[in-house]
Amino acid sequence: MKLEIYHQILAMMHTYGSRDCLKTIALQFPGVTYNTLVSIYSQDYQKKTRKNHHKHHKPDVMENYYERYLAGVAQDSGEPVLLRIAEEVDLSHSLLARIVLERHLSHTSFEGQNPPRGVVSQMMKDPLSLVQDKTLANEVHQCILNDPNYGPLMDNIKRSVGYEYELILRERLQNRGIPFLGEDDLRSRGYDKTPDCKLEIPIAVDGLVVNWIESKASFGDEYSHQTYLKDQFWSYWNRFGPGMVIYWFGFIDELDCNRERGIILKDDFPADIITLESLLETP
Repeated sequence: MKLEIYHQILAMMHTYGSRDCLKTIALQFPGVTYNTLVSIYSQDYQKKTRKNHHKHHKPDVMENYYERYLAGVAQDSGEPVLLRIAEEVDLSHSLLARIVLERHLSHTSFEGQNPPRGVVSQMMKDPLSLVQDKTLANEVHQCILNDPNYGPLMDNIKRSVGYEYELILRERLQNRGIPFLGEDDLRSRGYDKTPDCKLEIPIAVDGLVVNWIESKASFGDEYSHQTYLKDQFWSYWNRFGPGMVIYWFGFIDELDCNRERGIILKDDFPADIITLESLLETP
């Protein structure tokens, strides 16, 4: 995807302002898959959330959200209170639920002190069982179920999708008879930073050598790609030499600029790879 098209899609998302716009945008860009649009929207939402994090996590603001929750519950209207507040303050449902849960625990169980993050995280994963206040437990549960961008449910979905595409990559390699080592194999050999697949025999893609392959079940935008380069890809290159990254939901074309330095970007497993075996069979 050209950078210009990416910016056009983002501009439309910002104009509509909600996830409901994706089907409309898909009609405007028939060459872009719906899964790609979902990934772009999710990444942009996360950027906005990071940018506004400090605004929602000031002590007085957090306390205000908790007081609004208590006032809403006291009215006993039967409507989900936290969902309404999250929409009003333009905050992820799950993040608001976490803030209110933290304040509740601070007031009821930790003598005004902030509860440990691990305690809150564990409760967010199973509020119906672990949160003693059943009204709050149900409110938090509703927020998690109705949050399409954040929270334990979305984390599980993203992990599942990521694992699914790792299996697809392994299947493609096995079907081509390309031997490889997985992450567990590499860790057992003492490597701390490991790609999804380290090829035991290099292949050639677009005339360039590939020693490892990383699977990303997401869209490759500039922020995520630069972060991955810094935290993962260059580390793989230092340990194993040149490699390939597959962004299964596409990427900004202009980011594929490190080929000569040893990192290739693709949006699928290449069909036209060259293996050592095929070279040996060539008369």
